[in-house]
Amino acid sequence: MVYLKYIQYFYLIAAILFAVDGFVQLNSAERSPWLSFFFAAIALFMFFFRRRFAKKYENQNKNK
Repeated sequence: MVYLKYIQYFYLIAAILFAVDGFVQLNSAERSPWLSFFFAAIALFMFFFRRRFAKKYENQNKNK
């Protein structure tokens, strides 16, 4: 389960990419940027959720 430590950073990178895409779309009138901002918010939430879960899992293994 070592990979769980690194999966959380995938969500952080995805949040940054979606936020950048949203700001690029904000300057162009072609598309609405809100979907990209929504996915950035979800990815940021998942980053913190996974980080908390990984810390709980690590503390659980230390207590055994």
